[in-house]
Amino acid sequence: MDTLSYLGQGFGVALSPYNLVTALSGTLIGTVVGLLPGLGPINGVALLIPIAFALGLPPESALILLAAVYLGCEYGGRISSILLNIPGEASTVMTTLDGYPMARQGLAGVALSLSAWSSFIGAFIATCGMVLFAPLLAKWAIAFGPAEYFVLMVFAIVALGGMAGDKPLKTFIAALIGLFLSAVGIDANSGVYRFTGGSVHMADGIQFVVLVLGLFSISEILLLLEKTHHGHQAVKATGRMLFNMKEAASVFVVNIRCGLLGFVMGVLPGAGATLASAVAYMTEKRMAGASGKFGKGDPRGLAAPETAIGASCCGALVPMLTLGVPGSGTTAVMIGALTLYNITPGPMLFEQQPDIVWGLIASLFIANIMLVILNIPMIRIFTRILSVPNWALVPVIAIITAIGVYAVHATTFDLFLMVGIGIMGYILRKLDFPLSPILLGFILGGLMEQNLRRALSISNGELGILWSSPISLGVWIVTACMICLPLLRIWRRRAQQRRAVADA
Repeated sequence: MDTLSYLGQGFGVALSPYNLVTALSGTLIGTVVGLLPGLGPINGVALLIPIAFALGLPPESALILLAAVYLGCEYGGRISSILLNIPGEASTVMTTLDGYPMARQGLAGVALSLSAWSSFIGAFIATCGMVLFAPLLAKWAIAFGPAEYFVLMVFAIVALGGMAGDKPLKTFIAALIGLFLSAVGIDANSGVYRFTGGSVHMADGIQFVVLVLGLFSISEILLLLEKTHHGHQAVKATGRMLFNMKEAASVFVVNIRCGLLGFVMGVLPGAGATLASAVAYMTEKRMAGASGKFGKGDPRGLAAPETAIGASCCGALVPMLTLGVPGSGTTAVMIGALTLYNITPGPMLFEQQPDIVWGLIASLFIANIMLVILNIPMIRIFTRILSVPNWALVPVIAIITAIGVYAVHATTFDLFLMVGIGIMGYILRKLDFPLSPILLGFILGGLMEQNLRRALSISNGELGILWSSPISLGVWIVTACMICLPLLRIWRRRAQQRRAVADA
């Protein structure tokens, strides 16, 4: 009963005219920022912090604004992923796998509306979870130490094979390329230069924005130029703007399942939307089996990552509010915003300043409704991108891409590096290598190295820490099963073929 009364108090804060305008402004800004490749929610929230402080916004309004921008960026990130095959950020890499094929089939409007609806359901499930289980889940998340996170990353790398079941070897090679690229730069512990080729510019490693825009944007530009040369349009114009009830029903169970999964993954500090979307996609692909057309425009392959992203974003606020521990890079920036107001997030925040906490939770319900109402009518505007001829679209993509990369360090070296990575991505795509495992291997590689070193530091170099806890042991067992089961299926299929030949 106390929870409901606190939630009612929070809606009293969130529904004030001032905070409603604040939330609406945040959702609009976030959608635009998310639409631009390379910016993402971290940059969007970071840019708004000094503005919120300069405008003298009260702490609850500032937090509502930043949370609305956060959610809006996640909504906006799917637009370029679906229409142009250019992920707006790391978490939307999985969205491209089935979203872009749907757009190529003339279903861009359906893909955009279905992804918006899926994201709304995921965020709604997670926000309800925040209301009911936030303190309990925060205590459970603390049980995950560096060793458990390392094993979780190993599981994710092994599960990458599920993204491209018909070409596991190429998927594995692509993941190894990503792991290698994550090791470029100065070793944080020893200060040794690794794989830099003696270049000072490579000392900081390869920036994520440079890699993602090189792999996807530049390679896509080259493919568009190739198709323009042959007189074809890259993507067919869409007709139907909204999904129908049959399509919504076909992904409803996926929405519920991935919403719960995304919320739990979001609660784990450091896991984030990227890992949540990857695990959700790969899980649903395995569950679909032969009935699925994942990677070829399956609505379930679009709904799974989008639901998980929406849920994990709200779930990432749980450890921030209850423990003072950032659940993602964006919530780490939001903690910095709270410190500007002399507010320390943690267990006492719920008791000492309930208006801030419950006002934020209530605003998440409101911001998600606003985003659906704003985004679905704008689908017709978004899909106009598809009617732009390639000769006009390519320069626009190139300019936006160059600005996004140059803004990171303001060096021309990053631009040349991006072009080089883009040519490599184009060659790999022509050789039928999937690019998503490269990006996921790159992201997970850095996390794996950090958590492995932390775990070994805690145990003084004893490897036993990696399987000493029940959680890590359980994840190892699941990982082993994921390796053994496909091999078992191959062995059984070959045995059946041998018996069939013998009978003949």
